[in-house]
Amino acid sequence: MCILVTGASGFVGQSLCAALLARGKFFRAAVRSMSSMSSADGLDLVDIGDVNSETDWSVVLAGQKVVIHTAARAHIMKDEMFDPLAEYRRINVDGTLNLAHQAAAAGVDRFIFISSIKVNGEQTLLGQPFAADGTDAPEDAYGISKWEAEQGLKQIAAETGMEVVIIRPPLVYGPDVKGNFASIIKLVERGVPLPLGAIQNKRSLVALDNLVDLIITCIDHPAATNQVFLAGDGQDLSTTELLRGVAKAAGKPSRLIPIPSSLLMFIATFLGKKAVAQRLLGSLQVDISKARELLGWEPLISVEEGLRRCFIKD
Repeated sequence: MCILVTGASGFVGQSLCAALLARGKFFRAAVRSMSSMSSADGLDLVDIGDVNSETDWSVVLAGQKVVIHTAARAHIMKDEMFDPLAEYRRINVDGTLNLAHQAAAAGVDRFIFISSIKVNGEQTLLGQPFAADGTDAPEDAYGISKWEAEQGLKQIAAETGMEVVIIRPPLVYGPDVKGNFASIIKLVERGVPLPLGAIQNKRSLVALDNLVDLIITCIDHPAATNQVFLAGDGQDLSTTELLRGVAKAAGKPSRLIPIPSSLLMFIATFLGKKAVAQRLLGSLQVDISKARELLGWEPLISVEEGLRRCFIKD
């Protein structure tokens, strides 16, 4: 089976390509720039340039049967764009749907779209996880763009018969992780005392290896046809438990000061950091039972092993 992977030089894309190679899968890797990856590992690389409504995928799609679309404008905490939603839409909506239309016309059988848990929303009540077929409630520009892309893909599937599979991961972590998780790792490694020793929330994460395995499972599983799946490790952690786990994986002492969540939220709100505090103090749980039941899928590795792999150096 011939597979096209977009965003092959990204955090998820690179790991996905490595796993496909290891499993003997035939695929082509589309990158924004040839300088972002090397073909030394036997990759069939194609420079596609920017992903938007004008991108010509015709040559890249020739002979492909499955598209795995990981390319996207990622979530940015402090977005300095004048109109962030317009920029997210340009890449995540227009770019995605342009590719999907061309894929359907080229005879692609299945389109796998890596979306985001932000389509479901920003928080859950403790013990009430998001469900794959629950209500969608995106709040920020990134989540809205992913939701709009999903709606467009479902319409294309209905009109053309091309199968669409949507995977919504929560926070993805692994070797060379970026963003907020990388900041947490740096703080723990430096031994910085953190006032997060008494947080009793629950948050779902997904190890990079677990997400990649779910994506590969969806390549040819018949039960994945036109379905939405939530990705996760199957083990939810409080922020306190996560920080302790990161410290253990790093071989560092856990320096956590037990301060009540209510006091932390009050201070953060006063300082204009309420959104940051909500991510640290609030809950966001996902239910991965649909993937387990329909696909027979189970996470490959535990949270403990996933955190350990964050510190494995090449």
